Amino acid sequence: MPDTRFLPVPDALVGDRVDAALSRLLGFSRTRCAELAAEGNVLVNGMPASKSDRLSATDIIEVTIPDPPSTPTPVTGMDILYDDDDIVVVDKPVGVAAHTGPGWTGPTVLGNLEAAGYRITTHGPPERQGIVHRLDVGTSGAMMVAKSDRAYSVMKRAFKERTVRKIYHTVVAGHPDPDSGTIDAPIGRHPSRDWRMAVIEGGKHAITHYDTLELMPGAALLEIHLETGRTHQIRVHMSAIKHPCVGDTFYGADPVQAAALGLERQWLHAVELGFAHPITGIPTLVRSPYPADLQAALDILRG
Repeated sequence: MPDTRFLPVPDALVGDRVDAALSRLLGFSRTRCAELAAEGNVLVNGMPASKSDRLSATDIIEVTIPDPPSTPTPVTGMDILYDDDDIVVVDKPVGVAAHTGPGWTGPTVLGNLEAAGYRITTHGPPERQGIVHRLDVGTSGAMMVAKSDRAYSVMKRAFKERTVRKIYHTVVAGHPDPDSGTIDAPIGRHPSRDWRMAVIEGGKHAITHYDTLELMPGAALLEIHLETGRTHQIRVHMSAIKHPCVGDTFYGADPVQAAALGLERQWLHAVELGFAHPITGIPTLVRSPYPADLQAALDILRG
């Protein structure tokens, strides 16, 4: 059912535009509030209001918030796992960057969302507005983008404070011993190899927890929980304990095995995001299935 709310105008918002006032009252982006007005979902004293109407102290705002779509909105080449007025969680494919950056001219999550007509908050640096966390180009899975200003602020803080549950699955070479453990080793730029990270003295604090889910001949499927979010953290830490991610030839994986499995990237996937919704506070869990290339490689290892 659509949600209809009746809102008196607080003293602090007297004289404000309808879209600006609603943004502060509802926690939605100003763009979304303007859309609600354009759709005829905002009345002031019972009369349709435009986004630019100014409010007085005696006004009563009636706003109807339509139900969200019952099914995710399709995006060409990139599935949507969760979508509402405040956030969208995409199933990021391999080969797609989170946003544009130096040296990257390929597809991006933000570009794909923009092409599909999504409106993203303008909060954040110009090249990565709405981005509250990132996945590497070569890593697939669940990735969140903020649509409203308030959601951006809340989720940036949640990721920084590590209250978001981020779970990855990876297939690594060999069988880790012990089968569950914690890797606490600092990560920084490799001293002699460009674009590579490494465990180095003086690097940034980095902690990775792993649990073995399944053992296969010469490989193991692990579940990974991150306490920190350093560049290439899982790949670097797995390589450091001599169990590189299968297919990750950049960090020491066997290229012959990668070819036999049909892998052109590391077997690493962001399977789950668990978080309190930035507006409602409702516990929310979003999961991403294994993509076809990773599932096919896993089937070969199992078979």
